Amino acid sequence: MQHKYLSALILAFSVGLVGCSTGPDTTANTPSAQVEIASAQGIDYTIYDDVLSTYVNDEGWVNYVDLQQSREVLDTFNKGLATVDEATVSGWSEAEQIAYWINAYNSLTLKSIVDQTPLKSSIKDITGVWRLRKHPIRQTEKTLNEIEHDVLRVDFDEPRLHAAIVCAAISCPPLRNQAFTGAQLDEQLDEQVTQWLARPDGLKIDQEGGEVKLSKIFSWFGGDWIPSYGVDSGFTGSKEERAVLNFISNYVSAEERAYLEAGEYKVSYFDYDWSLNKQ
Repeated sequence: MQHKYLSALILAFSVGLVGCSTGPDTTANTPSAQVEIASAQGIDYTIYDDVLSTYVNDEGWVNYVDLQQSREVLDTFNKGLATVDEATVSGWSEAEQIAYWINAYNSLTLKSIVDQTPLKSSIKDITGVWRLRKHPIRQTEKTLNEIEHDVLRVDFDEPRLHAAIVCAAISCPPLRNQAFTGAQLDEQLDEQVTQWLARPDGLKIDQEGGEVKLSKIFSWFGGDWIPSYGVDSGFTGSKEERAVLNFISNYVSAEERAYLEAGEYKVSYFDYDWSLNKQ
């Protein structure tokens, strides 16, 4: 791990070092380099990839203890996100913009967790973590809520983003241990949905018991699936639930899809575990 950390630091300087400064948030005490990571083609996610591959395992659990002790590369990447300008972003594809905002949400969430000493047992224990704490981003400042609810959910018709943005809780979808990119976004989002639904609190189809149990996220944001997956017949429940079930039917077996379409079951939701998604 030490070798990977050192190589990431060297790479951070090689992609365009422009100076050093302390973190923009007063709770971040470790200085880090500021780099230019954006171009007309998109973002260079090399240093962020190194953070993810080092501290996030294949199941999506995070080694926050080690990340907190060696956080300089994460801080360098986040400072790079802040330097991206509007003119550059306007030339990107929609997929590249979605990838940028998803990665920003996740990396700033990691920052929010490791800013706490000692580490909290739940992100909900961090005062104002979603609504009050502002982060430099794209030459302005935004809270995590603003990134999610005012940008991603408003500017893009892409409900699969809910499988990709991770709020550092056990019941969140798994945190991907590689950056999202515009070129691979469609494939990456499909993989995220598949992994999310396979989790114990993602999806359970109990044909014998006549019940389909879903992640609570589908209850909170069910309306996001209506534009692309809304249906007037088949499935069951409210219009939001029918849209969600139609979406989910694309990720299950043919037998389960037929069962979902028939609609002869009740829909319920798993309890949400807000404990930290730590290794």
